[in-house]
This record gives sequence, C-alpha cells and structure tokens, in this order.
Amino acid sequence: MEISEKLQGILATLPAKPGCYIYRNAEGTIIYVGKAISLKNRVRSYFHADSSHDAKTRRLVRDITDIEWIVVGSELEALILEMNLIKKHRPKYNIRLKDDKRYPYIKVHWNEPFPKVTVTRQMAEDGSRYFGPYTSAWAVYQTLDALRRIFPYLTCDREITGLDKRACLYFDIKLCTAPCIGAVNQAGYRQMISDLMEFLSGNSEAIVTRLQAEMQKAADDMRFEKAAALRDQLKSMQTIIERQKIVFATDYKDSDVLAMARSDGEACVQIFFIRGGKLIGREYFILEGTEDTADQEVMAEFVKQFYTEAANIPEQVMLPSEIEVEEASIISQWLKSKRGGRKMEFFVPKEGQPHDLVQMAAENATETLQSLRAQWQADAHKQEQALGELQTALKLSAPPNRIECYDVSHTQGVATVGAMIVFEQGTPAKNLYRKFNIDSTSIGSPDDFASMEEMLTRRFRRWKGSQETEAGPGSKPDASFSFLPDLIIIDGGKGQLGRVVKVLEQFDLFDKVPVVGLAKQEEEIFFPHNSQPLLLPRHSQGLYLVQRIRDEAHRFGITAHRARRSKQGLASQLDSIPGIGPARRKALLKHFGSMDKIREASIEDLAAVKGMNISAAESVKAHLE
Repeated sequence: MEISEKLQGILATLPAKPGCYIYRNAEGTIIYVGKAISLKNRVRSYFHADSSHDAKTRRLVRDITDIEWIVVGSELEALILEMNLIKKHRPKYNIRLKDDKRYPYIKVHWNEPFPKVTVTRQMAEDGSRYFGPYTSAWAVYQTLDALRRIFPYLTCDREITGLDKRACLYFDIKLCTAPCIGAVNQAGYRQMISDLMEFLSGNSEAIVTRLQAEMQKAADDMRFEKAAALRDQLKSMQTIIERQKIVFATDYKDSDVLAMARSDGEACVQIFFIRGGKLIGREYFILEGTEDTADQEVMAEFVKQFYTEAANIPEQVMLPSEIEVEEASIISQWLKSKRGGRKMEFFVPKEGQPHDLVQMAAENATETLQSLRAQWQADAHKQEQALGELQTALKLSAPPNRIECYDVSHTQGVATVGAMIVFEQGTPAKNLYRKFNIDSTSIGSPDDFASMEEMLTRRFRRWKGSQETEAGPGSKPDASFSFLPDLIIIDGGKGQLGRVVKVLEQFDLFDKVPVVGLAKQEEEIFFPHNSQPLLLPRHSQGLYLVQRIRDEAHRFGITAHRARRSKQGLASQLDSIPGIGPARRKALLKHFGSMDKIREASIEDLAAVKGMNISAAESVKAHLE
C-alpha cells in the first residue's frame, strides 16, 4: 500500500522502546490502541506488504492517517496503559467488552462504623469491599434480597447511636437488627456484615458452624426467641448453599473457569466462579470487534479487560487453550501484582473434572450466545416493523431512522428544563440526549409553549451553526445538533405543535423535517395544519415505539428538572447569607459537596475555602445553625 509522507515521517522516528501506540483516522478519532516491547518494530510491521495480515488489519491500516505513541518504562506499564486507553476510547478496531461501563457491583461500606450494603457501578479505593462485576442488575438485587433475609443489614440513613427510642418497621419484620436502638452493638453488627462478605466469597462452612453453636447455646440458656431467629437464619442460608454445586474437594484452589463461543464478530465468554470447592456463581460477558481474530488473542483481551474491573482475582484461572506465552507471562505478572504479590497462574486442563468444567462452560457460552442472538434478531425485527409502520401511518418518504422527541418539565415555573432525546434505528441513543435550562418563563406563570419554542429555536440554531462551520479546520460537529431528524415528536397537542411549526418555518425546515404531536389522553397523533388526529392500532409496534420515546423524554426531562431544582434549592440557602455571593457559593458547594457537609464544617474549614475569610465563615456558620 502507498504510505503518506506524514506517516513515513512518523515511522522513521519511532523509538525502539516499550510503550503504547495510538492510531487515528481522517476525522481524528482513535480507531486502535496497541502495546509493544519495541514501538519501532511493532508499528512498522503494520505497514509491511505482508500477505499474512488478516482482513481486519488491512482495513485498519487503510484507515490510519495519524500515529501517536507513549513511551513507558516496562512491558507491564504498557499493558496497564493499553487497557486504560481502550476502556476510555473504545476504539473501533480493538476487541472490547460490550457495555462494560454498566456492570453493577455489590458494595459493602466496610469503612463505616455500621456498614451498609448497596449496589454501585463504579469501584473506588475508599475502604469498601466490592463483589462483582455482574452482568444483570436484576440478579444483583435478587441476590441482595436473599442475603438481607439472612444478614439483615441497615438500609436507612439514621445516625447510629444506639439511643433511639424506636426502631423502624424493618426491625419488626426481621429485615434489620436495629443497632439504632442498641438491639445489637457495633461489634455484633460488624460480625454479621463480615459473615455476609464471607458468604459472598463462598466461605460458608465456618459461618454455619458458628451459628449452629450460637443457636444451641441460646437454647441451652432458654433464650428461645434468639434460638428461633438463628434457626431461621440457618434455614435461609442452607437454601442458598444447596444451590451451590460441590465440584471439588474444599482444599482445591479457588478458580475462575473461562470458556468461549463465537459468531459473526461477537464472542460470548462464560465464567464459572469456584470458591472453597463450590460453584458459587456464573456470569457471561459479550465481546465486540472479534472478527478475523484468533481465539487465543480474543481470550487474552477478555482476561485483561475483565480482571481490570473484577473485584476479586483467584489463585487460578482455567482456560480452554493456551494464551500466547509472552502475553500470558506479562498478564500473570500484572494479576499477581493486583493480588498483592500472591501467586496467580493460568491452567489449561487436559483431563478429569477440571477439563469437564471447561467443557461445561463452553456449552453454556454457546447456548447463551445463541439465545442472545435470537433475542437481538427479534428485537431488530420489532424495531424495523415499528419504523415501517410509522413510515406508512405518517406518510413519510422513508423509515424515520432518527427520531427526536421534546418535553418541558418544571414545578410551577421553577427550574424549567427542556428535554431532547434521540432514538436511532428504534433504540435510544443516550449519548445524543441534551437538556436545555429555560430561563425565559416567569415563576408562578409557566408558559410551556414559550419554553418549547425557545428549546427548538436553540436546537436548530445549533444545527445551522454546524452547517456554517462544517468545513472549518479541525472542527468536530456535535452529533446531537449537526444532523436533522427524520421525525420530531412533541409531547403535547395542537398548541405545542403550532410553536414547533413556527420554529421550523423560521429555519426553512418545515418541508424537510416532519413533526407530529402526541396527546396524552388517547395517544392521539396530531399533524400540522390538520384538525383530524390519527390513532395508531392499539397493539401495533409503531404505537409501542412512539409511547416508549414519549416516556423516555418525560423520564429524562423529570430527572434533569429535579437535579436543577435541587441545585437551585442549595444555592438559595447560601444566597440568603450576607457576604456570600455567587463566587463564594460556588466555591463552598464545590469544596464540601453538600449543605450537610457545609453545616458540619468548622469556621476554620469554611475560612480555608478559596475566596472565603473568617468573617464570611462566621456568617455562614451563624445563619446555617
């Protein structure tokens, strides 16, 4: 292939050192990230006229217009940097975990005196203990629901002193141990949470033995209510333990068992979690961008990306086949460091029970991928059907592949927010959602029509601006505004629709952008300059799609409105304090994060905030107390 002069210059100056290389296309988008022991040798190899390159690599090379590199101190540093860059940029040609940002974890707030148990989507080094990731939030909540009946942990926001006069309802229905009234002390509560964490880790035998001894002692001491509570706890625990299949002797190494199935550029990796000789759980993960890539490389990429996010790394990872030796060595080194220097190894079982486990994981992966693909195809068919029905019913020239919906949300004119949501190919494109803070309406006399007109005017002004600057050097248009929709849906009737038509006419777009209004009562669809509404068939896919879009616009608008109203509420409390203007208000909220934290702060802490002084701090303290 012919290499541009720019690329030739870059290739000639590449260092023979370890690091990461970044490929960009003509739009400046990062399309691939890789690592190398020698950047010079690795990057140049892409541009050799080599027939061994697969089709995916040849497509990648054709798209490269710029190369960056980052030199690091070792191959291990290159591995960690590569993983971070892939996670951040999700390049088109890299193998990547599908929806990896959305995986939930169970979080135990162990750093708190009375730890709570919550669900989160982000791990932080805050002293908490994490379990996961899980692929289904529903499964996480089901797990916690079962665990709470065994280990009734706190869910309220009370400050726990043990001196409260009454406990809440959860104590009465045995879903809380009520440390708030001193029914259990801090040591006892933390022991229960420690048991919960051990149980989640698959270590249940010691807990069962201890609880059985406590139950017997309570019975011997004639504390029959306590003995009965422990009996019920043990019963619930045994129900879960019985579901966990015994697969090895308890002295066998804790292991993750991995296997994979592939089809049409996607791969499904199934993981079995073996702890204390038991199969305590299983999860599947989908990888994108795997076409034309060998199984070994796909599995290596999965291992790197999964264990970057995993809350627990076992002593052993069982694989269906060997990973490339040098890659396996550096990954093992990295995982060992994540385990605090403790040993970690990859193992490819050839026979016996471990081999059977890998085979079982492979069968599960195949069935899962087939089931998911069938579901995806069914969903795609429904979306195509819905778009086709809308095209016919609304007399559009083509299926509305990009639909925008607008809604206005406020509370008696306070904190008015306009919501713009976008559906592409019948599914939400959440990265294109936008909100508009509306300040033109007065409090107490909201004007939804004026708010809608302002929002659409601002939206199409942004579109017009993107057309005028599109050819500018280095410009990167905002995809939310730089494309015209194939259909606009307004959450409202004729009045709202009239204002949108007015805006479209101002921008000479009335004949280019179809718009309809959706009335709430009978789900009637209104057209511009037409008094006769349309009713879509009650159980049609087209109606379901329109309702889904309208409901999503309403949800997004309400969420944005509540956030703005809450922020205004915080600000108004500070605005009423003499000597606190917008700059100090902003600095205080940024520094402390909440009004509660500002109230709790000492005068010295308040005065230390940028822009504050002792006098202003004393004023804040006096007014908030």
